[in-house]
Amino acid sequence: MSLVSCSHKIVESGKASYYADKFDGRQTSNGEIFKQRKKTAAHRTLPFGTKVTVKNLSNGRTVKVRINDRGPFVKGRMIDLSKKAAKKLDMVNAGVADVEIKYKGGSIK
Repeated sequence: MSLVSCSHKIVESGKASYYADKFDGRQTSNGEIFKQRKKTAAHRTLPFGTKVTVKNLSNGRTVKVRINDRGPFVKGRMIDLSKKAAKKLDMVNAGVADVEIKYKGGSIK
């Protein structure tokens, strides 16, 4: 029996929002202290530590973030970003943006 293992990119699209300032300094689901000045994000299912590239579909801007929390818990949202990440995507004024996220998937056997 042989196993072939390779990583592949997975792409999801949906709505992104960002954390309110009141969450700065609070503990995330993985035990870290949340900081608005870091490029981190919350996703419902991705493993903690997953590196994700987020692209704002309205302007093409991208940012790389690390998943360190669970959420978002608002219907129709796919990912919650730190304010630093939201600024990189130029979505702070809008509050919500249509985005595409890319990340490496697991092994294919």
